[in-house]
Order: sequence, then C-alpha cells, then structure tokens
Amino acid sequence: MSVVAWIAVGSLTVWLWLLLCRGFFWRTDQRLPPRARPAEGQWPYVAVVVPARDEAEVLPDSLPSLLAQDYPGGAEVILVDDGSSDGTGKLARALAGRHGGLPLTVVAPGEPEPGWTGKLWAVRHGMAAARESSPAYLLLTDADIAHEPDSLRELVAAALPDAQGRDGFDMVSQMARLRVRTPWERLIVPAFVYFFAQLYPFRWVNRGTGRTAAAAGGCVLLRTETAVRAQVPESIRGTVIDDVSLARAVRRCGGRIWLGLAERVDSVRPYPGLGDLWRMVARSAYAQLRHNPVLLLGTVLGLALVYLAPPYALATGLLTGDTAAGWAGLGAWAVMAATYLPMLRYYRQNLALAPLLPVTALLYALMTVDSAVRHHRGRGAAWKGRTYARPGTAPDR
Repeated sequence: MSVVAWIAVGSLTVWLWLLLCRGFFWRTDQRLPPRARPAEGQWPYVAVVVPARDEAEVLPDSLPSLLAQDYPGGAEVILVDDGSSDGTGKLARALAGRHGGLPLTVVAPGEPEPGWTGKLWAVRHGMAAARESSPAYLLLTDADIAHEPDSLRELVAAALPDAQGRDGFDMVSQMARLRVRTPWERLIVPAFVYFFAQLYPFRWVNRGTGRTAAAAGGCVLLRTETAVRAQVPESIRGTVIDDVSLARAVRRCGGRIWLGLAERVDSVRPYPGLGDLWRMVARSAYAQLRHNPVLLLGTVLGLALVYLAPPYALATGLLTGDTAAGWAGLGAWAVMAATYLPMLRYYRQNLALAPLLPVTALLYALMTVDSAVRHHRGRGAAWKGRTYARPGTAPDR
C-alpha cells in the first residue's frame, strides 16, 4: 500500500478507537441526574456568585434570570464588579431594582493582586461576601449565562444525597448551551463542545474514581465545605483554565464531581464573526497544552492525522486511483461525521454540517498555533484589557 493509504488506515484505526474506547464522548445523554426533591424547609441556602467585568451588554439578558429563580430554599446573588469601565455594577443594581426577586449584593474588590487571574480574584471576593450567610452551596456562574427559573432548584436537587442513600455530589457543573446563530457560530461552536468532550469524556468525569476531572466554568454548583477543604480559589489562583483546575482541586480532596450538558442554561454572549471566535479559543488554547511546545507539535500532528488525513486520502484515491487510500479515508471520514451528529442535534443544527468537521478542526489547529505565538510574544491569554503572559504572573493593569 502507499504511504497515504497507510496514513488513512491509521486514521481509521484511531477513529474506531475513539468511537468505542473514549468514554463514548460523542454521546450527548449526560444530563442532570434525576434525584428526589428535599422536603419543604430542607432546601439548603445557596449563594450565587457572578464575576463580571465589562458585562453591561449581556447583563440585561442574564442577571434577571438569576434574580427570578424559583428556589424553595434561601438564596442570594452576589455580583462581583471586577474593575468594569462600562457601569456593570450600577446596571446590576438597576436591574435588581426593576425586576426584584432574590436579594442582590454588588461588591468591587479592586485590581487583582500579583499571582491572581481576574476571574478567580472576583470569585474569591464573592465567596468571602457569601460567608456572612453561611451558604451550604455556592453557584459560580458567569455573567453571560442565563438560567431558566428552575435551574438552581434542579442543580441543588442533583447535588444532594437521594432517598435511596446514594451519595450526593460535591460539585455539579453544566456545559451551558452556547449561542449558535451566525454561520461562523454554526461552524465552530458545536465543535468546541465536541472537542471538549473528546478531551474530557463526561462519563469518565462522572465516575466515582479515575483521574479525569473537568467542569464547565459558566455553571458550577459547589459545596461550600468542599471549597474550604480544597482551598479554592486560593489553590488555583493563577490558572487561566479555571474550571478544569477547580474540578481537579475538588477531585484531589476526595470530592465527587459531575459534568454534563445543560438543557435550561444558556450563554447569551454573541460570537458573530470568525475573529470573535478565534480570540475566544486562542486566549486559552496554549494554556491547555501547559505552554509546552512538544505538546503543541503533538496536538497539531494529531489533528492532522485524525481530522485532515481522511478527506486528503479520499481525494488522493479519487484522483490517482489509490483504492486502499480512498476507502480507508472514506471510512475514517464517515466515522468522524457520525460521531459529530449527536452534538449537531443537541445544538439543533443542520446535520449536513457533519462532513465539514475537518474544516473546523483545521481552524482550531490554526487557533492553537496562534495561541502559542501570542504567548511567546508576551501577550498570552488576553481578556478584556488584561493579559496573562505566563502561568502565575500578575495581570497587566
């Protein structure tokens, strides 16, 4: 066989392994586990902590949904204005006055101390403000996340021990459904969640033992006692990918974690153009690889083998008559597209987008390389005026 045929066979072998042996990552059935509801008066108190930096654009679509939570127990919302220049804190107070609902507290901790990323600095002060109420749970949710009225109730019910004596969870996290409206969002956003699930198979995260730990930072319900035991956020204060770091910290201290796809939690942040999506991925892609050039090279080569080789082999087979390369490439591409269909259904997108996954993978490879270039130029993970050039460095002010 030709070299191209052997590469295509290798890609097909990898895809069969991913299909059957990677925790069925491609399935989208990991949703909030059903649990019996606590009796009246037994629902724990929850503090909702919302770190927010220049979020005036999305806050009218997200904050009222938190204030309107239909939760049987006590709850409050603490919004941490992380050095906003667009009136985020003032707008939050105005929205609370207009909509009512859960009590809102707005705190402004000032610029982060050296060694802290901005979001975790805000979370730290939100958790400190919550201590006055001694909440049993903390809901850490981003300012661009909108919740259906029963979201908090369902999260807490899933975390608590059930009537059959099964243990509860120390952390329950949902991957919010991201906005998918523009052509670029349709091409890139479902694949973002697909790749995340491939990297951190939800079934592996959710089993009681194992090393795989991950969370979705936009919606995390965390037991306060566990947060103290895991020393968060102090123990992860300099991390850019804070959600995965949080999950690992909880797992290390013996906590039980659960991660799944959301049905009633949505991101309202728009990423209308390719540039918006590019920056979203590039700001943390190299951090995901631990700023390691060897891992970067391996990732790019792996993406080429797994996602780009199949269509190339098929084209080679059609143009040169290399039957082995063509069939192996077609088989690998077919398995690839088939594993992407459930995610497209979850996002209610046209299933005809499935064969375009190699195009999206190529874009992600270029974004990852660009992320590394930014890091080595000293720009690192840039977000709303702050740059984290290297792990543990203080943000630019």
